[in-house]
Amino acid sequence: MGKLAIEDFFLDYGYFNDSEKQKIQTAWNFLNSKTDASAHPLRVARILASNQLDCETIVAALLHEINETGVEGEEIKEKFGDTVFSIITVTDKILNLPINAKRIQQSDAIRKMFFALSDDIRVLLITLAERLDRIRNIKDYDSDYQKILAEAVIEVWAPLADRLGMQNEKNEFEDLSLKYTNPAVFRQIKEIVSQSKEERANYLDKAQQSIYKAAERTGIKIEIQSRAKHFYSIYQKMRKRNKEAGELYDLLALRILCENSTDCYTLIGIVHGLWKPLDGRFKDYIAMPKTNGYQSLHTTVMCEGKPLEIQIRTFEMHMKAEHGIASHWLYKKGTVHDVVKESSLNIFNKLQLLKEQGFRDEDNFATIKNELLGDEIYVFTPKGDVRKLPDGATAIDFAYSIHSAIGEKIIAAKADGKIIPLNKPLANTQIIEIITNPNSHPTEAQLKIVKTTKAHQRIHSWLMANDPTFSERQLNETETETPPRQRKRRSKSTGHLENVIERKPAKVLIQGERNVLYNLAQCCKPCYPDLIAGYVTRTKGVSIHKADCLIYQRIPYKEQRSVQVEWDKGEKN
Repeated sequence: MGKLAIEDFFLDYGYFNDSEKQKIQTAWNFLNSKTDASAHPLRVARILASNQLDCETIVAALLHEINETGVEGEEIKEKFGDTVFSIITVTDKILNLPINAKRIQQSDAIRKMFFALSDDIRVLLITLAERLDRIRNIKDYDSDYQKILAEAVIEVWAPLADRLGMQNEKNEFEDLSLKYTNPAVFRQIKEIVSQSKEERANYLDKAQQSIYKAAERTGIKIEIQSRAKHFYSIYQKMRKRNKEAGELYDLLALRILCENSTDCYTLIGIVHGLWKPLDGRFKDYIAMPKTNGYQSLHTTVMCEGKPLEIQIRTFEMHMKAEHGIASHWLYKKGTVHDVVKESSLNIFNKLQLLKEQGFRDEDNFATIKNELLGDEIYVFTPKGDVRKLPDGATAIDFAYSIHSAIGEKIIAAKADGKIIPLNKPLANTQIIEIITNPNSHPTEAQLKIVKTTKAHQRIHSWLMANDPTFSERQLNETETETPPRQRKRRSKSTGHLENVIERKPAKVLIQGERNVLYNLAQCCKPCYPDLIAGYVTRTKGVSIHKADCLIYQRIPYKEQRSVQVEWDKGEKN
């Protein structure tokens, strides 16, 4: 690919000034001087340019695989600057993590990915664009890798796009994943959706005309878009209702766009005046936006005997709904870029908090993944304050979201005035009242049912500090020999991960002696040359921790059971 390809890029995306064009051209020339595999990076850059991302992001997208050509980092810094180099380096690390999302041993890889994504929004956007292009061109890979990629997309990348409010990307991720994880269902849905196109078009046109006429009488200017729901959302409805695609009727939707929020609420009244709304299907995401910032009014009405889903939002809400975080880069009034601050985005605040606190075991990882990427609900305090919680959260999670002291003393809870079990998932819009007792304290049973990171960590910390039986069991469960470490690189030809380097960890001397039974703790995974500390367990010899490991610091009677340990430099590989 050469001059013509980059010229077409500038013709399709004309928002760059001359200086920016020159930087992108330089990156393109540099890429082609180092490799003949430039088609994929250019497609990634095109995905980002469709959202009008800034020049540095486009340059980094073109060069996101340049490290694999053997180019020295100093050369990249000199030609393109420290920021581009940093984005490329972190992106490269993420894309080469061996992620197979359904296996426990991949938890650490996904943890590293989440934390790396928290450093710069542009890293996240390039990574999403790279995965989107990869699954668009999934036929280039063998069948085994196709399945791994499709599963990872539905487990991690589609939910992540959703958390960033990038609905177009999220929908495409989901549909393409379904195509390769369940091709039979995909074909079935495709056939159903393609049937009776003319009949559906007439049905939607009549509904649109009714809304246009009613809105005109009130003086509200609107634009209406009609659409068939994307395949994966139909698949989810099939699973939820245990029906075939042909048995579902609410496969069509209208979107009404208007100028301001006041008009949105007027229009919902107009729509409900035209057709009877279905009970329980009205959602107000304007007053209570989703975690990703999404705002809209949702309702489902019976129109000519068929359920019809209708969304109502302003033009500005629509731009944010379509592009999510990327909308921050779109031109405002044709003059300047809006500046994106990570602190304004809920998911980045959570990522930073988790990065500071860390997490350790499979249950905690599942909690974090659910909190970051799962659905959310809104519940209220008796005073009317709103709390956002992950779907499936309990009254214990709610109590900890108010204050840790309340969570630690909870003994019961009421939802809408009625006592509920503490392990029962809360429902959207419930009013929750917490009942406490000063003599109560966290329990291991609570640890197993909570869904939020804060509740999990607070309960775990309390048990480690106050329950010797629990802390001993936790230490025994984590003490296992660390496997050989590997660095992996994805093959360009097959897409498979290949081993590059394998090395064994250093041995440890216990009070100057070799051949003493010990285990490297999995909570902190010490490796040479970390400062280490040793603790005599009751059944598995000496447990080796990093000296600053929080788990180690909380061991009951640590001083009496600690021993001198050091790396055996004579045995180190």
